[in-house]
Amino acid sequence: MKNIILSPSIMCADLVNLERSIRELEQNGLEKLHIDVIDGNFSPSMPLGIETIKRMREVTDMDFDVHIMSTNNEYFIGEMINIGVQGITFHYETSLHTDRHIKLIKDSGAKAAVALNPATPISVLDYSLESLDMVCLMLINPGFATNKGEKQVPYAGRKISDLKEKITSQSLHTSIQVDGRVSLSSIPELVKYGADDLVLGSTSLFIKETSIEHNKQAVLDAIKQGQL
Repeated sequence: MKNIILSPSIMCADLVNLERSIRELEQNGLEKLHIDVIDGNFSPSMPLGIETIKRMREVTDMDFDVHIMSTNNEYFIGEMINIGVQGITFHYETSLHTDRHIKLIKDSGAKAAVALNPATPISVLDYSLESLDMVCLMLINPGFATNKGEKQVPYAGRKISDLKEKITSQSLHTSIQVDGRVSLSSIPELVKYGADDLVLGSTSLFIKETSIEHNKQAVLDAIKQGQL
């Protein structure tokens, strides 16, 4: 059974007390941070700047899983490589040179991933899937997480399942990350369909009424439910 990776989205933590939030995640045994880098053009949101990520790199050894949402992928890929992150995801929809960007990332020693918006078909990865360490499937339109009324797309499970089938048929080990409303109620189904990396936000690990410790256990229980 494949291990399920927990990727807490730092933009859902206390952004005024970032170091404290990072320490709390470390203390609860979390090893990876999902960091959204949004240019304000790709979507109307800019949660963290490059200088902030540089400072975060100085205060923790957690793996940095950076999700670039930009119309200028190459610039941000270069900046993240310089910072020293462990994984870089960029969007297919804004990349004119997908292969080049994958190579830039992998040559730096980082893991390379491509993100797909909800309505983007997985067929666009037919010639690059074998080069990727991970595919990030957006289950809501990226950058609009503050719109609490936005729900996961109804075809989320089918898309995960189709990607899983494609990966298995090619005997690849590409990870499937899911991002967007990955909630305690949706996790069992997402895992059942084949997701093995969960971006956790305000509807799972960062539920405000309860502690990170309590929420992490609830996430693990939801994962077990999906693995039955």
